[in-house]
Amino acid sequence: MADRDVGDDRIEILSADDLRKTVTRLASQVLESVPTVESLVLLGIPTRGVQLAGVIASSLKDQSGHAVATGTLDPTFHRDDLGRVGVRMVQATDLPVSVEGRDVVLVDDVVFTGRTVRAALEAIQAWGRPRRVSLLVMVDRGHRELPIQPDFCGRVVPTRRSESIELRLLALDGEEGVFLRRVNENNPE
Repeated sequence: MADRDVGDDRIEILSADDLRKTVTRLASQVLESVPTVESLVLLGIPTRGVQLAGVIASSLKDQSGHAVATGTLDPTFHRDDLGRVGVRMVQATDLPVSVEGRDVVLVDDVVFTGRTVRAALEAIQAWGRPRRVSLLVMVDRGHRELPIQPDFCGRVVPTRRSESIELRLLALDGEEGVFLRRVNENNPE
């Protein structure tokens, strides 16, 4: 699983095949962590976490034979850094079942400062008291500002603050993989 420069100021971190293997591994780890699949709820954090939650749910169903409740949790109004990161179009929170007493897995594509996850933890409390809340991310890129760590992580990729990580999914992007995007310091976008 070697990183590969694919031009366009992008470096491939996970190929499409590596991404599929990683999703399978993460789903297996989630299954091992819960008493029953029926107690499990996946909540994707917009934007890419929502799509990743669907991909993880599909793998969980393949492995367990049972569909997993999957929804969306938008923590935008619980953020403490909106002035710094800006506001995107808010996505409706959609909980397929009550979170009360359930094993909730928050799903996001990348964990960076930890502020999105902190906001999601605050947001979920408005909907009930889960038995347990875990965090699944495809990439941990470091630079944490809060003591938040993923329970399930596809890959740790140390980055510069000026770099970004992109999760690309076939259904949305026409390609699959995880890429590190470098900003050309002589010509920043």
